[in-house]
Amino acid sequence: MKKHKLLLIDDDKELAELLSDYLATEGFELVCCYDGVSGLEKAFDDSISLILLDVMMPGLTGFEVLKALGGNHKTPILMLTAKGDNADRILGLELGADDYLPKPFQHRELLARINAILRRIDIVQTSKEQSSTLEVNSVILNHATRQVSCHNEYVELTGTEYQITEYLMSKPGEIVSKSEISERVLKRKLSAFDRSIDMHVSNIRRKLLPFSPSDKLKTIRGAGYIFLAGELN
Repeated sequence: MKKHKLLLIDDDKELAELLSDYLATEGFELVCCYDGVSGLEKAFDDSISLILLDVMMPGLTGFEVLKALGGNHKTPILMLTAKGDNADRILGLELGADDYLPKPFQHRELLARINAILRRIDIVQTSKEQSSTLEVNSVILNHATRQVSCHNEYVELTGTEYQITEYLMSKPGEIVSKSEISERVLKRKLSAFDRSIDMHVSNIRRKLLPFSPSDKLKTIRGAGYIFLAGELN
């Protein structure tokens, strides 16, 4: 069984030590960086399976690290935000974070979030063997490379954006609720006031629109989202 290597970018050394010991008992190796500059450099290490990124740090903040990555990273990122600070959570998702967890958190909740994200990656890897591509309405997903193109133009999506796009495209022309996306893609129940799905879909729409004559991803108020099966006239 593969031993996943996780990267923690957080200036709280006491927390880092506690998490390192706890996650080691769960079969993970934790690499720690205590400032944003060294963390950003390490984030490009292909051996890293997932990044735990704090918001407030010396050198570069977590938001500045996300901006530097430019939403083009393939490694999933779990933001660690201040409890109750919704603005931080929304900004993190807008900048390309895959999920967020408010501090302070229970170690078991962190473990559950980590495992959920890694399971999603495993599902995507498995789908490579089932079909090479998925095409709907001039959008093509290449499962082998996880690349996305829209009208033959390359579109850079984060891991979670790719997985949500793939799920919606697997149900073309159907309304898919936020709760279904949360349970089937994020692997957790949708909680009250959770805007993570909204932000991910907004990011996907923003990235597709420059290459498309029409909006392929529609929001159905009070119901969910629909990936259109054909161009609108």
